[in-house]
Amino acid sequence: MATEPHDIAVWVLTPNGLDLAQRLSRCWTGLNLHCPLRLAGACQHMTVRPFERLIEAVAENFHRYSGHIFIMATGIVVRGIAPVLRHKSVDPAVVVVDDAGRFAISLVAGHIGGANRLAKDVAARLEAVAVITTATDSHGRPAIDALAMEAGLKIENPAAVKAINMALLAGEPVALHDPGAWVAEALGGSALPIVCGAQGWPEEIPQGIFVDDRCPSLPSDLLVLRPPSLVAGIGCNRNTPAEEIVGLLHDVLAAHRLSPLSLAAIASVDLKQDEGGLLSLANTLAVPLVFYSRESLNQVRHVPHPSPMAVKHIGVQSVCEAAALLSAGNGTLIVPKQKSANVTVAIARRPSSWSAPVPATSIIFPSARGKCWPSPTPLSGMAPTST
Repeated sequence: MATEPHDIAVWVLTPNGLDLAQRLSRCWTGLNLHCPLRLAGACQHMTVRPFERLIEAVAENFHRYSGHIFIMATGIVVRGIAPVLRHKSVDPAVVVVDDAGRFAISLVAGHIGGANRLAKDVAARLEAVAVITTATDSHGRPAIDALAMEAGLKIENPAAVKAINMALLAGEPVALHDPGAWVAEALGGSALPIVCGAQGWPEEIPQGIFVDDRCPSLPSDLLVLRPPSLVAGIGCNRNTPAEEIVGLLHDVLAAHRLSPLSLAAIASVDLKQDEGGLLSLANTLAVPLVFYSRESLNQVRHVPHPSPMAVKHIGVQSVCEAAALLSAGNGTLIVPKQKSANVTVAIARRPSSWSAPVPATSIIFPSARGKCWPSPTPLSGMAPTST
C-alpha cells in the first residue's frame, strides 16, 4: 500500500554512523534522522530529530514509521526494539548497519514488513553486503508472505503463513486456488492448482492457499490472501454520517460474501471531495478515494440503475455504479446499486489482467501508515536494486 513519501527513520549514535546516514541521504531523499543531541548540529540535508535516550526515543517512534535503519551494533538494536515488537504482520521493517558500513542486516519483518528488500536497497547504496537470514531466501525457495506483499495481496490470517512456508521450504506441493494468477507463476511447480467453487474449499485438502475476494466456506488452516480486485462506488447526500456509509458498505459486502480486504479504492463524483463521511471511511479502510468529473461519469453507458434524482440535482445519470465501473478499468459490475436512506453503493471487480482506469479528477490517499517507502534515487550510472 502507498503511504507518506518520507516514512523511513535512520538511527545513529556515532560520527561514523552519521557519515553513513548522510551518504544514504544523498541518494535517498526524505530520510528522517534520529541522533544524539551532540551530533544534531553536524547533520546536513536531513530532517533531524535529536534524542537524549535511545531506548525512550525508539519506544516513542517505532510504530510511526514503516522502516527503520539502525547504524549501530545489533545488540543495542535488539534491546531497544524488544519492548515494542507486536507481531510480524504489523511491525515495521528493521535493518541494522554496522558502524563501518560493511553489512546491512535484515533483522525484523523481513517479508511482510519488507526488511529484506530494504536491506538490499541500503546495501546497494553503501556498497555493503546485504545479510538475509529468512529460511526460504537462504535456500532459494519462494516465501508466500513475500510473494503476497510483492503482488499487493493482503494476508487475512498471518498465523497460517508459517505452515505454508515450511511446506514450500520442504519442496512439498501446496494446493492453490488463484483464479487471478496473482502468485501462481511465482510459485511455479510448488503449486497444485485447484478450483474452489460455490461449495467452498474441498474437504479432502486441509491445507493450501486461497487467493480470491470471495468469502466461501474455508477451513481454518487455509492461508487466505486477498487481492486488490474490488472497487466500491459510493454516492451520498451532503453531510451523511460516516456510520451510515460504513454500515451500508459493510452490509453490501457481507450480503454478497465479498472481503473488505480486497477493496482497492472507493470512487465517487468530484463534488464529494470534501465529504467528511467518505474521508473518514477511506482512512478507516486505508484505501484511496478516487473522484471523477460529472462529464466522465456521464460517458459510462448502460448503467443498470440510472438515477433521476442524480440527474436533477447534480446532472449525472449515475454516481455509484458509474464511478465503480470507471475505477475498475475494464471491470465488471458485480453488485448493482444498493441503497440506504442517504447512501448508494455499487461494487465492481477489476479484471485479472487489469487495465488502467479512466483518469480521475483527483485521488486522496488515506493518512493511515502503510508498509512501503520511497524508492531510493539511483546513484549516478546505477540502476535501482531489483528485489
